[in-house]
Amino acid sequence: MSLKERIQEDMKESLRSHDAERTGVLRLLRAAIHNAEIDQQHELDDGAVLAVLAKAVKERRESIELYRQGRREELAAAEERELTVIESYLPRQLSEGELRTVVNQAIAELGAQGPTDMSRVMKHLMAQLRGQADGRLVNTLVREALTGQGGR
Repeated sequence: MSLKERIQEDMKESLRSHDAERTGVLRLLRAAIHNAEIDQQHELDDGAVLAVLAKAVKERRESIELYRQGRREELAAAEERELTVIESYLPRQLSEGELRTVVNQAIAELGAQGPTDMSRVMKHLMAQLRGQADGRLVNTLVREALTGQGGR
């Protein structure tokens, strides 16, 4: 069963169980997937659906941060509940320690020497880690690793 079909089936189940909040989130996901299919003019495969889900996760995280800055905890909590539903469809997220290991391996593999190689390393890693890590965290870890290497 494809990821898109799984979301559809889960939405039907949440309708049957009268879980309005989950149903709402799944409807938003289906709409985002449908809009991406219209934009790309073809049905999305699981990789493209994961990209749509990753974008939704990023949007929720940004909203949570802004709501917290504005002292709107109730809205931040609602976004966190949506985030939990969306993340349930993504692959397991790598821990910071696991990411550091992957980042160091990629730097060694690509022969990156310093901050000037940042974009090359990021491109390689984001293709490898699609859906498994937050891009901002990967960026931070790559920058730290390259700056540390460049200063030696």
